[in-house]
Amino acid sequence: MRIDIVTIFPEFFEKALEIGPLKRAREKGLVEIRFFNPRDFADNPREVDDYPFGGGPGMVMKPEPLVRAIEAARGESGKVVLLSPAGERFTQKWAETFAHWPHLVLVCGRYKDVDDRVRAFVDMELSIGDYVLSGGEPAALVVLDAVVRLLPGAVGDRDSVTTDSFSRGILDAPYYTRPREFRGLKVPEVLLSGDHERIRLWRKKEALRRTLKRRPDLLEKAELDEEARKLLEEIRREEA
Repeated sequence: MRIDIVTIFPEFFEKALEIGPLKRAREKGLVEIRFFNPRDFADNPREVDDYPFGGGPGMVMKPEPLVRAIEAARGESGKVVLLSPAGERFTQKWAETFAHWPHLVLVCGRYKDVDDRVRAFVDMELSIGDYVLSGGEPAALVVLDAVVRLLPGAVGDRDSVTTDSFSRGILDAPYYTRPREFRGLKVPEVLLSGDHERIRLWRKKEALRRTLKRRPDLLEKAELDEEARKLLEEIRREEA
C-alpha cells in the first residue's frame, strides 16, 4: 500500500513514523509513506496562503500550489481525502475501507481553510470529530495509524486487531492483568477459571454491557448474532 500526505509540515510526522505499527509496517514493506509539500509547488518562493476575497479574519491556502501537490501525489490511481471539519465522520469502517485501497492520498489543510475550489480535486472530505485543529496534520496522523495497523503483519498479534473496539460495531470488553488484586479491586473470578468458553461469553457480555452504558447509539447499527441479542436481553433485565 502507498499513502501520500500533502502537507506544509512533513516534519510533524517524523517521530510517529519511527514508533510501533507504523515503523513495523514500513520496515516490512507493507506500506510506503511519502510527503508532498505544497511549498515546493508554489509560483512565488514557498508562498501557499493569501488573504480571503471579501475580507475577514485569517488566511486561506491558495489553490495553485495545493492542487499541484495533490495531482503529483495522486498520480494515475490515488484516492484523495481532504481532512476537514466539514467532512464525513471517520470511523473504523472507513479505516477498514482505506486499508484495502492500494493508494491513499491525505491532504492536510492549514490556516482558516483551503480555497474552496480545491474541493473539486479531491474524492472525499473526512473529519475525525466535531472540533477544530490548527491543521490537518493531527487528523491525518490519526487516519494513518488507524489504517496502517490493519495491514496484515503491522501488528504482532492479528487477533488483537480483530477484537478491538468498533471492529465488530461495539466497544471491546474490559481487560485485566497482574496483580490479581490492586488497592482492593479484584480481577473477576471468571477470568481466573481457565474455562475458555465461560471467559468468551463473559467478554462478549461485558462488551455489550459497556456499549449499552457508554455508547448505546452503536447498538442501533450493530449487527448482533442471536447469542449477542440474548446476552443483551439478560443485561437489560439485570440493569432494570
